[in-house]
Amino acid sequence: MKPVEWLGNKLKIIDQTQLPGKLAFAELRSYTEVVAAIKELKVRGAPAIGVAAAYGIALGARNIKAKDKAKFLSQLDKILRSFAAARPTAVNLFRAIDRMKKATETTGDVPKIKQALIDEAKAIHAEEKAATERLSRLGAGLIKDGFTVLTHCNTGPLATAGYGTALGVIKAAKEQGKKIEAIVTETRPLLQGARLTAWELMQENIPTTLITDSMAGYFLSRGKVNCVIVGADRIAANGDTANKIGTYTLAVLAKENGIPFYVAAPTSTIDFSLKSGEEIPIEERNPEEVTHIRGISLAPKGVAAANPAFDVTPHKYITAIITEKGVVRKLYANNLKRVIIEK
Repeated sequence: MKPVEWLGNKLKIIDQTQLPGKLAFAELRSYTEVVAAIKELKVRGAPAIGVAAAYGIALGARNIKAKDKAKFLSQLDKILRSFAAARPTAVNLFRAIDRMKKATETTGDVPKIKQALIDEAKAIHAEEKAATERLSRLGAGLIKDGFTVLTHCNTGPLATAGYGTALGVIKAAKEQGKKIEAIVTETRPLLQGARLTAWELMQENIPTTLITDSMAGYFLSRGKVNCVIVGADRIAANGDTANKIGTYTLAVLAKENGIPFYVAAPTSTIDFSLKSGEEIPIEERNPEEVTHIRGISLAPKGVAAANPAFDVTPHKYITAIITEKGVVRKLYANNLKRVIIEK
């Protein structure tokens, strides 16, 4: 399965809004179509957004007609700004934009810059694949035979354009021969858990039970969960993490019930420019995602609805952060940097 695939003159993605009913692909031929796909969650998940944006920038650059370098860079800047405005929380998006911008600093004419952008996008994709597979193998060491793992939102290949993060850890544990089961929260309001994670786990033949978000406390308090593993869209320097709305609730419930709470994410998700989670921008999405499901109204007409897409989990609730460079425990302000620098 290739959630994001570069085809030379276009970008092919799995349209995640069609799952699980239909495995549909979309071929994006312009950067504006890639921007729209990110905004509309046809492609989603922090690492996958970064990969798609990189390819989208390369695609946009490929279609610029200007031969003069200054004019070319001026038009490319417009493309970069369009991607930067797509979604505010996932730091992988902005890291990819920065890397693509630096790739234009290569010496040479416009054709060489266009090729440099394609090469950089491919490098970003390859690095995310390698990072997510490695962190999954490392994280699997935390999962014991017979464990039941609770996970939230979607963190598999669909979300990473690679092996997966939290869901990758679950997959890797199974590949190591461990008998494990997964409990998946539906993840309101857009049901990424019910629609995507349950589907991906079933593809892997991993026993899976779907629950509503509000059932998590029941299962955690009854001893039916051995650990919780989630992904992250941005990790601040002190270890605070932003992830899909509802993650903070799970972290508090896990701590209350003495259950390990793990965050799995590549180091590309760590933002050392932010001291704490208080500085992470939280995306506010259309309230209709709360009041409607696939166009069908669930609430009284005219009722006010709030729709923050993410919440922040303070580092004190996190047992460990799993990265491709090592598993980091506590003292995150020091240990996150140390792991990245030393490895």
